[in-house]
Amino acid sequence: MPMERLNMFRTMLLGLVLIFGGVMACSTPDASQPETPGTEADPASAEASTDPSSDAVVADAGVVNVYSARHYDVDDELYTLFKAQTGIDVNIIEGDSASLLERLRREGEQSPADLFVAVDAGRLHQAELEGIFDPVQSDTLNERIPESLRHPEGLWFGLTKRARVIVFAKDRVQADELASYEDLADPKWKGRVLIRSSSNVYNQSLVGSIIAAHGEEEAETWCRGLVANMARKPQGGDRDQVRAVAAGEGDVAVANSYYLAHMMSGSPEDQEAISKMSVLFPNQSDRGTHVNISGAGVVKGAPNRDNAIKFLEFLTSDAAQQIFAGGNKEYPVVTSAEPAPELAAFGSFKEDPVNASVFGAGNQQALMLMDRCGWR
Repeated sequence: MPMERLNMFRTMLLGLVLIFGGVMACSTPDASQPETPGTEADPASAEASTDPSSDAVVADAGVVNVYSARHYDVDDELYTLFKAQTGIDVNIIEGDSASLLERLRREGEQSPADLFVAVDAGRLHQAELEGIFDPVQSDTLNERIPESLRHPEGLWFGLTKRARVIVFAKDRVQADELASYEDLADPKWKGRVLIRSSSNVYNQSLVGSIIAAHGEEEAETWCRGLVANMARKPQGGDRDQVRAVAAGEGDVAVANSYYLAHMMSGSPEDQEAISKMSVLFPNQSDRGTHVNISGAGVVKGAPNRDNAIKFLEFLTSDAAQQIFAGGNKEYPVVTSAEPAPELAAFGSFKEDPVNASVFGAGNQQALMLMDRCGWR
């Protein structure tokens, strides 16, 4: 080959190398500017910088990104323990379920989310309807979590339980005067029942369970009777209902078990209020007490799917379940973990075995029924 042509070939080859290197440099993410899913980043910037197809997301074996509607300090202890056991960091974005679902909609396939956590079966069903979840087959999850507390197709799994109980004033109500949710519609309780708004998802799930047990027509009759017996227009949270009974505004109230347990170790005023109450687990002679869940499912297209499943399985371990139980006074979903002493003091009870997916799916129907009955 003549020398001139050889020099020309070398020059062209060097040029190609430089061009190719420049393209690669432009397309490589800046490692000094990673996005941190653990903080509430601007959604637009999150979409731009967390493409699941990029190596920065797909190849990160040391992370699981969790969008969580749980807002309890005790959960931080779980993240720390999981990191210690596995080396995997848990990055958290917190918010209410509606805002987190809206974020997932905006992010679409670009979402960095691996796991979505909600505090009610109705919220989990909403995520299911929007196609958020990807089914999971895990022997560990199926063995640890009772069938009634997980989705039949593995879309989500219950992690904690809350019983929807009745409390009544010890000095004004005898223990044998009521035994069930259905009893609350008896005219003898007119002007004596306290319960929060129909917009509350816990009440929607309760009514959904009653529809599942009796059918819509009978459930509506019950609902009208309950509304007729309300001591006041629904207002406040579950603890406010208990406080109102203690203040004499009504005689019976409906509340979640973990709120009652927190009141037992809460302010002096709350401790005094709860001391005036007896706790009733409804429907022990038939289907059992309504139990709702907090739960989680793996997000479709999760960039760290394996880590998300590992984290779910970890959350059903005895150690994690004991942290849930002791820290936030929720009932564990596994039988090998013990409830908090405050809950244990209420005694054992029979649970309604209806699958949580049933009353979760019935939330919208329940809300429409409650609206027809004047439950505001």
